Amino acid sequence: MATIYHINKGVGRPIVFKGLKAQYIAYLALGLVLMLIGFAIGYVSGVPLVFLMVMVGVLGGGLFVVVFHMSAKFGEHGLLKFLAKRGLPKYLVFRSRRLFTRLKNVRL
Repeated sequence: MATIYHINKGVGRPIVFKGLKAQYIAYLALGLVLMLIGFAIGYVSGVPLVFLMVMVGVLGGGLFVVVFHMSAKFGEHGLLKFLAKRGLPKYLVFRSRRLFTRLKNVRL
């Protein structure tokens, strides 16, 4: 009787938690921690509790909507590719052909 054990089944696959992929889990966690710190600072400084609760509810809901939307739209690596593509110029302007004519003389 030969028994086959399958180990490391998830190697190479991205981490997924409740629909969030890869780095979006960290973005959501960081946003929640920042909201908790903001709530604590507001509570200690004497801001009315009702205002704080409404503010945290609205900001928390917005955070969840934005992070889940980005996760669904861009996927695991799409956000980094999108940000990198925004940094590229749309076109290059050359005012002279001299750059290209000198390429013949260059030895690699």
